[in-house]
Amino acid sequence: MNKTLSIHKRNAVLNSMKELVKEHAQTILDANKIDMDSYDDSDLAMSDRLKVNDAKIEGMIESLRQLAELEDPVGVERFSFTHDNGMQIYNRTASFGTVMIIYESRPDVTIEAGGIAFKSGNKILLKGGKESLNSNLAIVDLWHKALQAHDVSTEWVEYLNYNRTETQAFLENPTQTLDLIVPRGGERLIEFVKQHAKCPVIVSGRGNNFVYVHKHADAAMALDIIVNAKCQKVSGCNAVDKVLIDSDLPNKAQFIEDLLLRLASHHVEVLGDDSLADYKSVKPIENDDIWYKEFLDYKIVIGSIPHTLAAIEMINKYSGGHSASIVTSAQGAAENFMASVDCGAVYHNASTRFTDGFEFGLGGELAISTDKLHQRGPIGLQHLVTNKWYVHGSGQVR
Repeated sequence: MNKTLSIHKRNAVLNSMKELVKEHAQTILDANKIDMDSYDDSDLAMSDRLKVNDAKIEGMIESLRQLAELEDPVGVERFSFTHDNGMQIYNRTASFGTVMIIYESRPDVTIEAGGIAFKSGNKILLKGGKESLNSNLAIVDLWHKALQAHDVSTEWVEYLNYNRTETQAFLENPTQTLDLIVPRGGERLIEFVKQHAKCPVIVSGRGNNFVYVHKHADAAMALDIIVNAKCQKVSGCNAVDKVLIDSDLPNKAQFIEDLLLRLASHHVEVLGDDSLADYKSVKPIENDDIWYKEFLDYKIVIGSIPHTLAAIEMINKYSGGHSASIVTSAQGAAENFMASVDCGAVYHNASTRFTDGFEFGLGGELAISTDKLHQRGPIGLQHLVTNKWYVHGSGQVR
């Protein structure tokens, strides 16, 4: 397999794939219907991630369009130095080689991950969940058509239709070189991969995101942000699960009543600490472990907090290190919160739902990393590269 495809060739494949998705959208939708009909839709979050509709098809097309227009991330000079002895030293970005992504349910990952890996010069091994097999195979077939249209080997995008036992065997004794693995799913999947993998793993971890309503928050804004972050897509890892309300928020009781009404209209189950004990619609928190949990469901926990420092400490203790937002008109409080909260993305007066490679202008994402090495937050095209040193001499010895 050619390891040095030109950027022109890579972009040509992406543009062909974009047109094929447009042309064969119904094929993808039909395959997805088979998956949906075979799936127990009682798990709302999983059902939402699994379903492909016209909007998701448009998202796939737009992701491919953006990727084709972005600059080549390979060969970018990051550092240069002229040694005292005359050697010219450069550091440039380089492809990883072969990247494996293991993911659950979401067929659009087959587009985004394939596109990001290919554009950044990597071969990708896609290991999707059994619940989305028909959808994934239909999309991979289009990838192969796009590759073949430009005389590029279909090995660049490969689908691994393995069960759990076969996946474990492959991780422990790969039949081909693996340079990086990205598990994208629940904590059980991540622990499984970390336990068995023999190469570096980037963790796309849990969300469990927080919104802190500061005492100087605009109440209407805070309500809109919380409801959007919770309800716009409950299955997203960037959805909010916890809300902390400052004890000194003016008209706090009215704010809580308004928030509960808004959440009830979306059928969200609310759990609360002792400060919400007088509200009949709120269930009491039975165990503090609930603050650690990511719900991916119509469920939220609300609590009272005395000040910004306490909010920061609580978020750093319980959150998944994904996203957190402060709602306030106090710039100093916002800056302190954003600098001190240990999350990959921190927000001031905005919904956590924007933590997304597409929304951040990356043309999609391979995953959202909660690790700190080598990239944190959305992993896009610019991040799916490593680096390489180039040293030019004229006979120098040390």
